[in-house]
Amino acid sequence: MQHVAERKTLGLAIVGAGRIGTLRARLAMDHPAVHYLAVSDSDPDRARNLAQKVGAQFHSGDNREVIARPEVNAVIVSTSEGEHMAPVLHAIELGKPVLVEKPIALTLADADAMVAAIEKAGANVRVGYSRRYKERYLIAKEQIIQGRLGKVVGAAARVYNSRSQGLAVLKRDRHATPVVDALTYYVDLMNWLLGDTPIAEVYARGQRGVLKEAGYDADDVNWAVFTYADGTVVNLGISYALPEKYPALGHAARVEVLGTGGVMILDDDHTDQLMYTEKGIPHVYLPDHTVNMVFLQSGTPGDWALGELWGPIANETRAWLDHLAMAKACVLATPKEARANLEATLAIERSLESEHAVTLPLAQ
Repeated sequence: MQHVAERKTLGLAIVGAGRIGTLRARLAMDHPAVHYLAVSDSDPDRARNLAQKVGAQFHSGDNREVIARPEVNAVIVSTSEGEHMAPVLHAIELGKPVLVEKPIALTLADADAMVAAIEKAGANVRVGYSRRYKERYLIAKEQIIQGRLGKVVGAAARVYNSRSQGLAVLKRDRHATPVVDALTYYVDLMNWLLGDTPIAEVYARGQRGVLKEAGYDADDVNWAVFTYADGTVVNLGISYALPEKYPALGHAARVEVLGTGGVMILDDDHTDQLMYTEKGIPHVYLPDHTVNMVFLQSGTPGDWALGELWGPIANETRAWLDHLAMAKACVLATPKEARANLEATLAIERSLESEHAVTLPLAQ
């Protein structure tokens, strides 16, 4: 008779009641293992509103209070990018597993402090790089595992988005540039697809325009070349400064992987799913922003359809909750992997500033 793992009951704290925290909370409330939900935010009204929306049993303007609740045995940290460390450290001090949004931090010093504390405590912490849970990339990873491409020798990825979202991210945190905040998804994706081989050198170039004119120290477009320790070469590019009404509601991307025995070309622009509507369609992240022409399914976290969220954030959240509740394996990024992703994006920015190639590991 096959053994069926006993399902663990989860009491979940959602720290940060913004867009992604709201999505995670709505997904969690429907998960069969979650029997208790608590919500916190630095804005108590926002925490209360989300708690009422999802039927949470407790809410607070104090993150520490919510994390420390005796009913809570797992924590999702969905605060702004630069505010991850305090709630993560508090959760692991109390022995509670954590899912923290990407990037793990905005500086290597903070990332190193978090990784050291996690390793010392033997804590179960994962980082939410949701591209891993987009089905086309899961399937791509399987092809590489099965050896169908032979040895991977090169790859490329680029992602486009509108200046509306680029400016919204920079307004939230001036250090969360498109490279550190968004291209990091594809840095992670490449590192995950290629395996454990470290990056040896980064060379990058960029050009400034509308983001600088808006008062931010960020490029409109960036291109970078990564050389890995085994010689594999990867080209990465990003622009978060396309026109305000560009039809993407999030990432419009393309990924290619070249091997000695095959090639994968993954078109993730969604230009094959075009809709025009006089009514307008709301942006996934920007509440007051609508577009008339849209690439359907381009929203980064996924899409609501018939009362359910479908897509990467839904897949990732459920996979993490299943991991905790039933000890199922999951492919969410580890803190060390997230730290490597951060280092690579910071290396891009150092190369942009110096106009020279940058070797890794970075000197701090």
